Amino acid sequence: MRIVVIGANGQLGVDVAEAFARRGDEVTALTHEEIELSNPESVRACLGSGNIDAVVNTAAMHHVEKCEQDPARAFAVNALGARNLALVTRETGAVLVHVSTDYVFDGSKDEPYVEEDAPLPLNVYGNSKLAGEHFVRTLNPRHHVLRTSAIYGKHPCRAKGGLNFVELMLKLGRERGRVRVVDSEFVSPTPTADIARQIVVLGDSDAFGLHHATAEGSCSWHRFATEIFAMAGLSVQVEVADPSEFPAKVPRPRYSVLENRRLKAAGLNVFQPWEAGLAEYLGAMQGALAS
Repeated sequence: MRIVVIGANGQLGVDVAEAFARRGDEVTALTHEEIELSNPESVRACLGSGNIDAVVNTAAMHHVEKCEQDPARAFAVNALGARNLALVTRETGAVLVHVSTDYVFDGSKDEPYVEEDAPLPLNVYGNSKLAGEHFVRTLNPRHHVLRTSAIYGKHPCRAKGGLNFVELMLKLGRERGRVRVVDSEFVSPTPTADIARQIVVLGDSDAFGLHHATAEGSCSWHRFATEIFAMAGLSVQVEVADPSEFPAKVPRPRYSVLENRRLKAAGLNVFQPWEAGLAEYLGAMQGALAS
């Protein structure tokens, strides 16, 4: 297959490009330097040849505070950028795989969200991503929209200073021997390598539509930090922090757990429990340091 990965130098994009390449697909990796999603001419120039089987969009403006400060830019990239991709891929007949977010929900449900639940974003980022979903779903019938949550991977997230939550906890734990983490927010920590595997599987299917795509199970950030140190063999005191210690500048959902209902119904779910994904990630990190 001929695959184009957009955002190919990002935390998720690198793993997606590598996953398709390992399988022997012909992969074109595009970064912001090569394609500007908010510019229809740029998108058409990069993707309009018609010689592409699937486009995977992992790019987004996902720094929540910056989205709130510049909503016009957030919607230009996350919403109109998705529209531009949907229009061009529909014209060329390419499948569009578009990565979205758990932030389309307000977090008030207290049980895992399924694809049929009504979105209600709390911030500009969530609203812009939801608008992008709508453009993709209405403009290109051959689409896979994947909502994921609390991702982390071996490649740095440029928009968030380079350290994912796992690496940040390990750094602070080694430096201080003690960390404070909230236990009032719940997520499904999901490795980018697992999302990449899922995208490859979906790329071979015609089960088009909206899919929740996260690791199985859920935990609080406090529980996640505790498991990180336990699996890493580090003796670190993990204390429960009051939410007021880390006040958010922008409202965020406190419960971001998604259920992969549609993937399971189609027999396509390849996600493992979040604990297994964490163990695999830490093992790969240790292997890379040893080599």
